[in-house]
Amino acid sequence: MAELVGAVAVAGGGIAGIQSALDLADSGLKVYLIESSPSIGGVMAQLDKTFPTLDCSMCTLSPKLAEAARHPNIELMTYSEIKEISGAAGNFEVTVTRKATYVDPDKCTACELCLAKCPSKVLDEYNAGMSKRKAIYLPFPQAVPRVMTIDADHCIYLTKGKCGNCKKVCENDAIDYEMKDKDEVINVGSVILSTGFAPFDPTELEQYHYEHPDVVTSLEFERLLSSSGPYVGHVKMANGETPKKIAWLQCIGSRNPEIGRPNCSAVCCMYATKEAMVAMEHDSELETAVFNIDVRAFGKGFEQFYQRAKNEKGVRFIRSRPSGVDIDPVTNRLSVRYEVEGSTETAGEEFDMVVLSIGLTPSESSKKLAEIAGVAMDEYGNIETAIDAPMTTNVPGIFACGTIAAPKDIPDTVADASGAASKAHSILASERGTLVTERTYPPEKDITEEEPRIGVVVCDCGINIASVVRVPEVVEYVKTLPHVVHAYEQTYACSTDSLDNIKDVIKEHNLNRVVVASCTPRTHEPLFQDTCRGAGLNPYLFELANIREHCSWVHQQEPDLATEKAKDIIRMSVARVALLDPLYTQKLDFNHGGLVIGGGVAGMTAALDIAEKGFTTYLIEREPELGGLLRTFTRLQDGRTTGEILDPMIAAVKSNPNLTVYTGTTLDEVEGAMGRFKGKLSDGTEIEFGSAIIATGANEFEPEGYFGYGSDNVITQSALEVKLDEGTVDAKNVVMIQCAGGRNDDRPYCSRVCCTTAMKNAIRLKEEDPERNIYVLYRDIRTYGVWEDLYTRARELGVLFMRYTEDDEPVVGDGTVTITDKLLNDTLFEIATDLVVLSAPLVAPEGVENTAMLFKVPVDSNRFFLEAHIKLRPVDFATDGVFLAGSAQAPKLVDESISQASAAASRACSILAKEQLETSGVISVVDEDVCIGCGRCTEVCPYGAPALKEVEIVTEEITYITRKSEIDPAICKGCGSCAAECPTGAITSRHFTTKQISAVIDAFAFADGSIEEVA
Repeated sequence: MAELVGAVAVAGGGIAGIQSALDLADSGLKVYLIESSPSIGGVMAQLDKTFPTLDCSMCTLSPKLAEAARHPNIELMTYSEIKEISGAAGNFEVTVTRKATYVDPDKCTACELCLAKCPSKVLDEYNAGMSKRKAIYLPFPQAVPRVMTIDADHCIYLTKGKCGNCKKVCENDAIDYEMKDKDEVINVGSVILSTGFAPFDPTELEQYHYEHPDVVTSLEFERLLSSSGPYVGHVKMANGETPKKIAWLQCIGSRNPEIGRPNCSAVCCMYATKEAMVAMEHDSELETAVFNIDVRAFGKGFEQFYQRAKNEKGVRFIRSRPSGVDIDPVTNRLSVRYEVEGSTETAGEEFDMVVLSIGLTPSESSKKLAEIAGVAMDEYGNIETAIDAPMTTNVPGIFACGTIAAPKDIPDTVADASGAASKAHSILASERGTLVTERTYPPEKDITEEEPRIGVVVCDCGINIASVVRVPEVVEYVKTLPHVVHAYEQTYACSTDSLDNIKDVIKEHNLNRVVVASCTPRTHEPLFQDTCRGAGLNPYLFELANIREHCSWVHQQEPDLATEKAKDIIRMSVARVALLDPLYTQKLDFNHGGLVIGGGVAGMTAALDIAEKGFTTYLIEREPELGGLLRTFTRLQDGRTTGEILDPMIAAVKSNPNLTVYTGTTLDEVEGAMGRFKGKLSDGTEIEFGSAIIATGANEFEPEGYFGYGSDNVITQSALEVKLDEGTVDAKNVVMIQCAGGRNDDRPYCSRVCCTTAMKNAIRLKEEDPERNIYVLYRDIRTYGVWEDLYTRARELGVLFMRYTEDDEPVVGDGTVTITDKLLNDTLFEIATDLVVLSAPLVAPEGVENTAMLFKVPVDSNRFFLEAHIKLRPVDFATDGVFLAGSAQAPKLVDESISQASAAASRACSILAKEQLETSGVISVVDEDVCIGCGRCTEVCPYGAPALKEVEIVTEEITYITRKSEIDPAICKGCGSCAAECPTGAITSRHFTTKQISAVIDAFAFADGSIEEVA
């Protein structure tokens, strides 16, 4: 066997590739991140906002771009393509062609002098061809790496031997017209394919008149909405006017067998809903309409987002699939004709603009890469994987993640990416740390004797802040504040060039404290702190003033108020930062074991993934046997029995020497924090572990009170599956009712799995007896992604579908079901039935609140666990060292639960793989001279960080033993509860001292700026 290599090649630099690379690099493996374009970022970099939170896409992505660029264990290979792969798992040789950029990356500073002099203009791919760039260009403002590239096909010098302006003006002699493509061979132990998708090209669908300038694709509309787009965030028609009425046409390039695209693209319904909502925020008078077959709002928070768009924002959802777009030959106006649901009539409406919601298609480059790698592809051009191995290809050591395997949304893509990283890590666990380098920083500047010299960066955040807050006015105001020696405006403070600029400004102006006024510290504070550290400044001498979430977003219609409030927020931050002191971390040994709670398919996958990397792992299951919810169902969507994946998985769990399984057991007590958790089980066993994964799953809802449930002939889908396996279904007329107890006031979410489960079982019923009459009564059919095939197959077999609405539900009688069918002009049908099958939602099991309390993690309003960030941290909690997986987060299909379980394992192992843990500098400390040993701090601390210790006190008169509080820095989270509770003031919460907090309060009170005495 060839020697293992502790490196991984990740092909594709979109969000999937970036996440895989970061997880692997954090786990001690070398990563080559290979991207065919000049910058990493992928399609996510082109999006304006993300659903369902409407976060700025670039704002959430930028920290990831910067982190990947700065990571010492990630080598970026942009403008590069894989040419050849040879070798085997553990030791591959990958030949990478680095395409000539004609710019020396070591010399280019992206000063952009060349841009001003380049005469050649080319359609800009980043803005979807709606604006122009130069032949020498930077793909987008936050591009990583920030190095210019020359487009050889359009450069006048390279095509005609003339011009050469860029070389003439380049002060660093970075232009090299003689540069050639070159091949480079890298040695890696595993390969991850994450090259994403290609947006469907609607040109071939002539009926939609994409050639009309006001018929645009959804990706083009994203660029129109974006502040970095062709119209700086203002939606305009071709004539420059603002549209007053916009239509979205769904399923363009999806759910269309006639063009070879039969599957659902999984994301279009939600991005259209998002685009309509955001467009209406830009113009409150705008009318919007979304024409759809079904609204597939199946993800976490999606149904609520859809209902908010429809019921609160006024987005019209019209259930019709127009055959095309009409153009008035005289006025050139656009119109859409459609069938009116519930009637025999058609209607026509004029629109100023039509947005084509285009699908996700396999890219030609992905197909080529799959051929090079030798991996199998399915009939639709996706890389072929299995339900029980969703990231594993047919070639050992080569994994796939994201939309290269199937259409999916960003959270599923990110989970896939971390999951693929976990699989690659498992192969190379023995080689961790063999090829890595430590990040280095310059010596820290001593500010002990210096007066505060504060620099303030006020971020536009594109137009997220600048469209509401008058940023230049705020900057001028900030310059008047005490100790502020430099203040300036920045379009995107979190882009790599802006971060480099902050470092330069710190040095140039001899700053010893920095304030960035931008967005949330939850995602961006570590990024800016690391930037300060890179300039030789202690990272805790930084303050982030949130003028986006706390100001511009909540005062969108009040620019005057928002501007004044921004001044207040920054003034308070300046007052606080002036009093900040340098803080320092400690490196501590810790426990490298993992704990997984929940023995379903997600929990077992996570436990195996951790154990395979050599870490001691505990798996706890409250039921007497492993298997979880999957035991109540009998078949998978691909026709296999659930036992075919459960049995080998259970056997693997029980046979792994690093894994200890506790069944019929619960976790009753937990104390400590990341790296130093201690737990007590219900059988009295005490365990220690460094990281935990919550995978407690979900249960099928018992739909009592819905559609006659409880009668002998009214059962759930899981009960039907058991009957099918037993051969005891003797019904000739079967009615399935979807959303039985879901998508209502009590359970407002979509349960995601029900439609696919119903299709699977309807097909089984029909195949078992073709003479059976099967009716599916539904509100929306949500067989998203590749499972649209099941919906198609069910229709082909003769399953009948009838649509109802929430306010006009079917009525189950004695041997009949009555429904008003919205598809057939509100016709009332009475269906004779022998069996009614209810598709009930998945619900969180009992005990989730107790688990949440043990680990200090939140649950949402539906009792599912609440992740740190719905898009980019779907398996993380805000609590360090604790992760979640599977249906504990929200209902999921089996492959999605497995993917997320591997993702959670990857995130956990990025901690467990470290040699030591670094504590935070923001902790509480005790002054023993003032402490009276009352113990009140031990009672209020949610983490168990304080403890009373015996100390010997020696005085001239007497020596005695007393108790004093001591706070464990490895456990303390700096929340300050102990400091607030201490009756003598013996405890100080570093970074949030009484003096610092008082300064903030006083700064707000003294709005005239007289805070000199405070600061």
